[in-house]
Amino acid sequence: MSKAALANSSAAIWQRIIQPGRKTMDAAAAHAVLNLRFSKRDLDRADALAAKARAGSLTVEEEQEIERFRTIGSALEFLKSKARRSLAA
Repeated sequence: MSKAALANSSAAIWQRIIQPGRKTMDAAAAHAVLNLRFSKRDLDRADALAAKARAGSLTVEEEQEIERFRTIGSALEFLKSKARRSLAA
């Protein structure tokens, strides 16, 4: 992936929107964000897709699905980083 494509990836755009390094989230919102998690069903599906990816047997649709899990996981981690920083303020 080119440098420009990486800079404009979904995860990069989410990072610019969320700005995880800024301490701008109030305590109630920060606690709510820290409680957000993937469901067991979603974790199991992501694990199954990761296993298929390691085996090199993902379909095009599954590649798109695992990319959505990655993007959402990244955005969630950016939000949680912002929440932790905001609580530490």
